[in-house]
Amino acid sequence: MRETTVGIGAGAQTLTGELGTSDMVLNIGPQHPSTHGVLRLKLVLDGERIVAAEPVIGYMHRGAEKLFEARDYRQIIMLANRHDWLSAFANELGVVLAVERMLGMEVPRRAVWLRTLLAELNRVLNHLMFLGSYPLELGGITPIFHAFNGREELQHVLEEASGGRMHYMFNRVGGLKEDLPAGWLGRVRTAVGVVRSQLPVFEDLVLGNEIFRGRTAGVGVLSREQVHAYGVSGPIGRASGVDFDLRRDEPYLAYGELQDVLRVSVRDEGDCLARFECLLEQTVNALELADACLDRLAELPPGPINLRLPKVLKAPEGETYAWTENPLGINGYYLVSRGEKTPWRLKLRSASYNNIQALTELLPGTLVADMVAILGSMFFVVGDIDK
Repeated sequence: MRETTVGIGAGAQTLTGELGTSDMVLNIGPQHPSTHGVLRLKLVLDGERIVAAEPVIGYMHRGAEKLFEARDYRQIIMLANRHDWLSAFANELGVVLAVERMLGMEVPRRAVWLRTLLAELNRVLNHLMFLGSYPLELGGITPIFHAFNGREELQHVLEEASGGRMHYMFNRVGGLKEDLPAGWLGRVRTAVGVVRSQLPVFEDLVLGNEIFRGRTAGVGVLSREQVHAYGVSGPIGRASGVDFDLRRDEPYLAYGELQDVLRVSVRDEGDCLARFECLLEQTVNALELADACLDRLAELPPGPINLRLPKVLKAPEGETYAWTENPLGINGYYLVSRGEKTPWRLKLRSASYNNIQALTELLPGTLVADMVAILGSMFFVVGDIDK
């Protein structure tokens, strides 16, 4: 058996073994347009067909979990919001919920509803990026311009409230950083309306495109059993028939009061098309949830947005696990405290880390031409894999 490894630059080499047929080992990445950053895929090819696939990760590893142990409970929020840079607010949320649970802290009602609103706006921002970039990877450039128009509308209002465009640093243990600017809720409602008016573009221009459907329907089918085996979650898991969403099944924040608005999008096909459809439907519902939060916030009386904390915040000795339904799937923080101002251990369970492992099952047997379509439909962020 002979293998030929093909790469670009220092990765190019030839490995010769026993005589016989030759399989090509192709390196995609770690710097490649189809890999969303520094992810490397090691593919073994038989002609145009993929025989085996191995995701090689770690190029972006920054040791966040170890750094958590040397930062106090205020500082770790900054580290936590960066692993999935498209979901910064949702990342912060998991940390503060874990610490608040350890402290037995009850957050003011206005902060709870505002966190829910911001989490859903962050969900829309995340999904718009993939709704625009996925068609781009398959050759359609127009949708990404519509996606970024919608993102800008929401970025403006989030920047106005928090001061940040990507890394908001707006969550605090006990609530949020500060109260809202005057008239902010009205401007959010306008932005939500603008984004909603642009979503039919993805329905008509993308899902109505026969080329897009030809490239995605029946391609990269992920079974329900594989979802359970690899811990796949979020829109990818639900596209394979796994009807699980923490906002409905284990409500946190204000989701328990939004069950009449919350709809969980599920498909049974498990292919690239189903994953895109789930993502689009989840975006539509996130805007509906945002409207419901705006209605509720308008009814709430004026009140505090956070709790007054001691100068040195220490969590009591013990452990807890807080998980949230992040835009890309389940995001969990396992916090262990020994009564100090820093965590003794803080383990992060990120959605992309589990989701991307399923590529070892998805890619073998498919054509190289379908690799980009399958990879893009996994909707991952490399920082969320490497942490």
